[in-house]
Amino acid sequence: MAWLESFHIIFMVTWFAGLFYLPRLFVYHAMCDIHDPADASSIARFKIMERKLFWGIMTPGAIITIALGVTLWLTYGFSGGWLLTKQALVAGLVAYHIYCGKLLVDFKHDRNKHNHVYFRWFNEIPVVALIVIVLLVVFKPY
Repeated sequence: MAWLESFHIIFMVTWFAGLFYLPRLFVYHAMCDIHDPADASSIARFKIMERKLFWGIMTPGAIITIALGVTLWLTYGFSGGWLLTKQALVAGLVAYHIYCGKLLVDFKHDRNKHNHVYFRWFNEIPVVALIVIVLLVVFKPY
């Protein structure tokens, strides 16, 4: 069980690294002006960084985290209200992840409709989820 838990945590950290960093890239990308030739190289760089982060780090991290979490659950039969709450939060993070993919496509096609302030607030969602999930797992309050 320790190996499964360890790798679950390792890949969760990988996934969260992307969940924290991709919206931060969106902040900087949204600050660029697509009509300003001086910003063209920055915009091109952001598009590459965002794509590689989403597909090369975030998505594999999410898939492996969830697969290991389900394996732990099925193997060891964890239960309780805390676990249902954690699973709901993870489902919310999956939705957040998918929405990040939609935003990625919008930026790729220069269709972003949000300003940098929106992305600064958007970036806080996984922080709150992480805090609640860790507290649930450690304390198992119900």
